[in-house]
Amino acid sequence: MSETIESILHEDRVFPPSPEFTAQANIKPEDYEALKRKAEADHVGFWADLAREKITWAKPFTQVLDDSNAPFFKWFTDGELNVSYNCLDRHLDAKGDKTAIIFESDDGKVTRYTYKELTDEVSRFANALKNLGVKEGDRVVIYMPMIPQAVIAMQACARIGAIHSVVFGGFSAVALRDRIDDAGAKIVITADGGRRGGKTVPLKAAVNEALEEHCGCVEKVIVYERTGEEVEMVAGRDIWWHEAERGMPDYCEPVNVNAEHPLFLLYTSGSTGKPKGVQHSSGGYLLNAIVTNEWVFDLKDDDVFWCTADVGWITGHTYVAYGPLALGKTIVMFEGVPTYPHAGRFWEMCQNHGVTVFYTAPTAIRALMRFGDEIPSEYDLSKLRLLGTVGEPINPEAWMWYYTVIGKERCPIVDTWWQTETGAHMIAPLPGVTPLKPGSCTFPLPGIDAAVVDEEGNEIPHGNGGYLVIRKPWPSMLRTVWGDDERYVNTYWAQFNNRYYVAGDSARRDEDGYFWIMGRVDDVLNVSGHRLGTMEIESALVAHERVAEAAVVGRPDPVKGEAIVAFVVPRGDVPEGAEREALIKELREWVSKEIGPIAKPDDIRFGSNLPKTRSGKIMRRLLRAIARGEEITQDTSTLENPQILEQFMQK
Repeated sequence: MSETIESILHEDRVFPPSPEFTAQANIKPEDYEALKRKAEADHVGFWADLAREKITWAKPFTQVLDDSNAPFFKWFTDGELNVSYNCLDRHLDAKGDKTAIIFESDDGKVTRYTYKELTDEVSRFANALKNLGVKEGDRVVIYMPMIPQAVIAMQACARIGAIHSVVFGGFSAVALRDRIDDAGAKIVITADGGRRGGKTVPLKAAVNEALEEHCGCVEKVIVYERTGEEVEMVAGRDIWWHEAERGMPDYCEPVNVNAEHPLFLLYTSGSTGKPKGVQHSSGGYLLNAIVTNEWVFDLKDDDVFWCTADVGWITGHTYVAYGPLALGKTIVMFEGVPTYPHAGRFWEMCQNHGVTVFYTAPTAIRALMRFGDEIPSEYDLSKLRLLGTVGEPINPEAWMWYYTVIGKERCPIVDTWWQTETGAHMIAPLPGVTPLKPGSCTFPLPGIDAAVVDEEGNEIPHGNGGYLVIRKPWPSMLRTVWGDDERYVNTYWAQFNNRYYVAGDSARRDEDGYFWIMGRVDDVLNVSGHRLGTMEIESALVAHERVAEAAVVGRPDPVKGEAIVAFVVPRGDVPEGAEREALIKELREWVSKEIGPIAKPDDIRFGSNLPKTRSGKIMRRLLRAIARGEEITQDTSTLENPQILEQFMQK
């Protein structure tokens, strides 16, 4: 087996920023060079100066980085602050009447909150939590629809020093129970239900089921009345949100906490074992949230920023609930799905709310591509000035569709690489500075020391694939896995003797130094002695005119080590019979021509969609099980459409 992961994708198109965009950008080329020089010359001082400039401290810090117990790094350790104050109160004098949140519900109803209104709402709910006995350091699980009350609950926890753990509203009762138990949550905040695609999601029922067994830590369940449908309320434990708030004052004094005080836990699933509670700090996390919104999204005071992520994921924390609000910007929140009641919903909302900066997942882009160019063309997208992608590498063809059809070739695309564990963007273009290559997340941000290394931890020559690592600590890095320091070290640091943070992704750098993410290391295929990244094969498949989406996994092969199995969503109907066989042959030859015979799929299966969670994440472990002919025993309750699995089981 070769020591490095082979790169087989070649992309030569380059799109420099327009002079007009560069002229107005927050970070211009000369600023970028100055930031890079400063970070390289004095890594710790670079972050210290930014922290003093961007954050309002209740007690200024004197110690910047404590690396005495690496890899348990601490930042700004003797400083004190309140994150909610930084997101709300500090804007009130200048921006109290400015719109903070534009919320569009599943049925199209629009509600707006000014910064003053949002601050009052957060304070009232914070007082309600205090009245129920929630104190600094208590854990609060939030299991809510994508509605403003989810952000209000998060900010209220931050205001009183409680540690929140948001659980995505698409997770099952079993998954919710695991997270409540692990966090030792005192309070669960939920709603009677949520609305998605015209359907009701029964959140309260899932909470009741989760709390039937175990979860002895939970004292109260607060229920927001969202749908008005009848739910079972447990006497003595459950209380309606509006009743908990009754009589509460609309001002709550922010509790100042140490910079290292945990702001939140966010659970990330591994393929095996119990979920990992990623623990993030207050001061360091907030700093990277602020600077990345300012640098990468180039946010201005008149921008309307729509990050489509649910707050159940890290993207919804950093680029919905905290970062944009800490900068005093206007955000859009949306309860529904991009294709209901029609496939133009996203573009209609961009038009109606005057969205200027739009950030979504490649999965959503590819899904909307399937409906053709005509639908976006029906809407006025002229206010868009910047586009972004998050969640997985974007294949070049989807990038080009996004750039030409949605952005009309005038909006830079910021393709961002980061993780739940990193807290904020690590590798991403600066839109007024970086020439863009479709499919590349480009370069590390100033202050981020990312590299591609071999199995010995040595940086490898450009052109070869290897392990993506970060070699210096940064403020928003995870602090540990909640309650399991050993798992933290073993998962993220042990591979290179605690010297580097190990992302778990494979990557390469091209001849210009651009980073290309090749997929998860555990998604690397070993085919006849060649290590191939799945993302590159997927990109080749999606470049074919008949293919809308593709996911590639491996299955054991007695000859080649691993065989390549491709799950394909065609444009139009799923082919049958002779048409199906002809398309399989055509796609195999296409991949052979695009990449090389080594990457030709051994098995191609068709379905009307890929198995995805309600957040749009492809559940590759289920595809691996199907490819290997294994019985699916994993929890499939988070799937948007479980029937998809049956389509792919048929060869």
